[in-house]
Amino acid sequence: MRCYLLFATELYALPILRPLARAIVDAGGEVAWFVSAPLAAHLAPGERRLNDAREVREFAPLAVFSASNWVPHFFPGFKVQVFHGFNVEKRAPERGHFRIRSLFDLYCTQGPATTRPFRELAARHGHFAVVETGWPKLDPLFAPPAASEDLRPRDGRPVVMYASTFTESLTSAPLLHAEIARQVAEGSRYWLLTLHPKSDPALVARYRALAGPNARFLEADDVVPMLRAADVLVCDTSSVVSEFAVQGKPVVTFRNRAPKPHMLDIAEVAQLEPALRSALAPSPEWLERLCAYGAEIHPWRDGASSARVLEAVDALARGDLGTLAPKPLNLWRKLQARMRYYRWIDWSAPD
Repeated sequence: MRCYLLFATELYALPILRPLARAIVDAGGEVAWFVSAPLAAHLAPGERRLNDAREVREFAPLAVFSASNWVPHFFPGFKVQVFHGFNVEKRAPERGHFRIRSLFDLYCTQGPATTRPFRELAARHGHFAVVETGWPKLDPLFAPPAASEDLRPRDGRPVVMYASTFTESLTSAPLLHAEIARQVAEGSRYWLLTLHPKSDPALVARYRALAGPNARFLEADDVVPMLRAADVLVCDTSSVVSEFAVQGKPVVTFRNRAPKPHMLDIAEVAQLEPALRSALAPSPEWLERLCAYGAEIHPWRDGASSARVLEAVDALARGDLGTLAPKPLNLWRKLQARMRYYRWIDWSAPD
């Protein structure tokens, strides 16, 4: 039986990796998790957690899947990057989405927009392979909804989802709170609210307090049902914008760092109300731009991206993806990984 390890550093990684876990089990494999202590409380019953490197070595995974930008290099198995989000241009390319840290053997890209740059980087560096698979997180988005997922109000009101990045210079959450609170109180629309797990706890509490007959606050690991349920998204510079747009549904962004034609970007709080009216009655041209963008970043609509990730790992193991060059030593980055690991392990289980 083939074993696979899921490496999670933040709460947002769980909905990215859980579809992979299901695909592994469906294929007859075995799954285990390596997560930090705070994240362990969010694992579901039956999700096996490994506590230290000794247990990981004994488990002997064929591959370690990471939604983070790093992975312990000393774990056995191929290191596979499945990404924590889409490229939303928060940073320069060499510091952001396309930064190569020389830790991964395989990059499983989401669509042409990321596949092309990573293949160019693979040709330059030579020590990793690239396969376009689609993003595991979106598998449930394109699957039939579970009966328990209904987040829409029974009275037929339009549903607005609000999400925000935690990056202090880019977040809209402090600026939009009062206007969102006003609209929630007014009640003509139903709101689904969430904030990034790294957001200021006091700010999270303010948004959580808006929950009631006209709004619901959900945690980051519930984002896929929210994406499915909402008619329009309000956001800023976050990967959630792309996750929502691949459905062909309109997005309103607030001071987006790199606004695109498929977004309705606003610069002032007072513009939110008219922007929402436009988004709830989108023009054919707007819908066409949304569809074109979705085809570029994530053309896969079959809910089978996780299965393709496993096929890519098999191809790597067979040698079908070519011979990889040795990774650079990167002693400083490896030291950093060791330091992170020792902060996270469960010392009740000796390494």
